[in-house]
Amino acid sequence: MLVETRGNTSIVVGTSSWREQFIAAVRVKPVPDADDDEEVTCCDYVMHFLSLFWKLLFACVPPTEILHGWLCFWVSILWIGLLTAIIGDVASAFGCTVGIADQVTAISVVALGTSLPDTFASKVSAIQDSTADNSVGNVTGSNAVNVFLGIGIACLAFSVTLFCTEAVIAIVIIVARRCKPIGGELGGPVCIKYMTSLLFVSLWLFYVTMSTLEVYHVIEGF
Repeated sequence: MLVETRGNTSIVVGTSSWREQFIAAVRVKPVPDADDDEEVTCCDYVMHFLSLFWKLLFACVPPTEILHGWLCFWVSILWIGLLTAIIGDVASAFGCTVGIADQVTAISVVALGTSLPDTFASKVSAIQDSTADNSVGNVTGSNAVNVFLGIGIACLAFSVTLFCTEAVIAIVIIVARRCKPIGGELGGPVCIKYMTSLLFVSLWLFYVTMSTLEVYHVIEGF
């Protein structure tokens, strides 16, 4: 389905040199557009400086021009794997320190930490693409993997069933949004847009809450 986008769909995401990548990393707006009158806000500056370390780190990934993008692809996978491992170890140490079960740490801290980069990537895709396919597919697929990262077999059956049930609900909502007056998976009237976001956040909170209660045997799983 087509969705309204603010970006130029003719722009292909790619770089030709490390210099170009580092210049984009240190800019508040990586791709300045002469036709874009949108001003850089204070929030943009705050988010830029908070993420500057990660921007510079991933600017070290080889440009897409090298070996037709394959070197960029495999190095990116390596960086993401290392980042996921670090987040997992830090989250496990945090959970051990404050007395949180490993399964709860996995479905909350680890899953959230590894899903945030995918969320921002999906946002960029939604802005630059003419459809919501890549945006929805990316964040849905990655979350399905990240949620169960290190969750363990003991909690797997209950969490998978609950997650799949909520995934069906989310898909029904996305399909329903294709009808008028929305006409697309993303965006739409302000009221409906925020109501959909609130509902999806509520589904995630319900999932974490119920899975946590099952881990601590407050409720019985399968």
